[in-house]
Amino acid sequence: MKEYIKINPADNVAVAITPLSKGAVIEVDGKSITLVTDIPAGHKVALQDIAAGENVIKYGFPIGHVLHDVKEGSYLDHNDIKTNLAGQLDYSDIKINGGAAPVVSATEPALTFDGYVRPDGQVGIRNEIWVIPTVGCVNGIVKQIVDRLNAETGAEGVDGIFGFPHNYGCSQLGDDHENTKKILRDMVHHPNAGGILVVGLGCENNQPKVFEEFCGDYDRDRVKFMVCQEVEGDEVETGLEILRGLYNNAKNLKRTPVPASKLRIGLKCGGSDGFSGITANPLLGAFSDYLCEAQGGTTVLTEVPEMFGAETILMKRCADDHLLGQTIDLINNFKEYFLSHGEPVGENPSPGNKAGGISTLEEKALGCTQKSGKSPVYGVLEYGERIHNHGLNLLSAPGNDLVASTALAAAGCQMVLFTTGRGTPFGTFVPTMKVSTNSGLAARKPAWIDFNAGVLVEDESMDEVLARFVKYVIEVASGRLVNSEKSGIHEISIFKNGVTL
Repeated sequence: MKEYIKINPADNVAVAITPLSKGAVIEVDGKSITLVTDIPAGHKVALQDIAAGENVIKYGFPIGHVLHDVKEGSYLDHNDIKTNLAGQLDYSDIKINGGAAPVVSATEPALTFDGYVRPDGQVGIRNEIWVIPTVGCVNGIVKQIVDRLNAETGAEGVDGIFGFPHNYGCSQLGDDHENTKKILRDMVHHPNAGGILVVGLGCENNQPKVFEEFCGDYDRDRVKFMVCQEVEGDEVETGLEILRGLYNNAKNLKRTPVPASKLRIGLKCGGSDGFSGITANPLLGAFSDYLCEAQGGTTVLTEVPEMFGAETILMKRCADDHLLGQTIDLINNFKEYFLSHGEPVGENPSPGNKAGGISTLEEKALGCTQKSGKSPVYGVLEYGERIHNHGLNLLSAPGNDLVASTALAAAGCQMVLFTTGRGTPFGTFVPTMKVSTNSGLAARKPAWIDFNAGVLVEDESMDEVLARFVKYVIEVASGRLVNSEKSGIHEISIFKNGVTL
């Protein structure tokens, strides 16, 4: 196994793959470098003297500047490097190139998975029963209905029966109110559910009748509404009776083979470390290119604040000038969100990121955007907007793991691929597959991690790992459970910005 890696020929730092000791000598580009400090795994070592104020180069791009003189062979972390990020930028000189040439063979065989074809043409990878509250006031009612149907049926014949409590739907104004409505509407239209009961109270801001109209054309055999204040008597029993009917319909539905072009996959990272941009994120990038270019499928990249510092890479890959303009707005609008709250745009990475070897937001972003591969950007989505273009899409959402993953699922993704170097057990309302950046995490947390990309710095090539990963994703799309599902973790979180009444 390699002891270190220099990612790009232009870099003036390398990353330790294994812990390196003070006094050790590493050979980089024919040059012998003696380490003057210990270097933890995942962290950076200077390959040359770097004067105070000069940029640190990683992935071929600046990730910030050093605060003091740094000697060749020294350890560099967040205490030594400061971000170069500031406010909004003028991107008027950006020229699009439409992304790289096809990065996968056009002769790749067409893949299929076993999914649930819905009447509207969408395809689900699960056949679950969902109960969705329009307002947090009925969370308890939702739980009782779900618990009772689970107790009665054991969810036999379906892939699970779940409620999705949240705190919103009332005492909200403006964008917050609209965001709540959009995410819940998107859930109503999501193909992973074979039956959905929407439960309202009756006096909330998110009025059930208005919300039903907001949902537009929906499958009335698959989706039902109940307003608790309008129910005579026991609303739990009434809701349970409605849900029994939905369950009885859904349990008779069967999986059928469908082309992989129907897959819509969310790309997300969290609890990142110094290996994220070397192993797991590039693996997702290779998968995204394969799905979009060879299979005609769709992927969605989000976490806009974690594009800051790498945004021009994405901008240049836009398929046309209109998409470039949308991407520029995506970045600058999110920066304005930070600035309007008096917060700096570079207030990142997290303590866990820093402990794992990430020093600045630029470094995090350059690793984060590896998940998008090299193919063109074909769509840019607002928060709560659903996918309408095949290929790689960008989605407006924050970096917060559950908020961003919920937004990806709401956009229409049937699954979220989630890379992590520190580990996390969470899952959103679609299967949330954890991909570890290092083998140590995969060994320590087998109940969290579904796939180990850490082998990419050990003894396996990208082609070998990608082939296994594609096979595994198809298996999950065809019904194989990921660990968060096995643990019964199904959650949502809705983006909130404004006041609470």
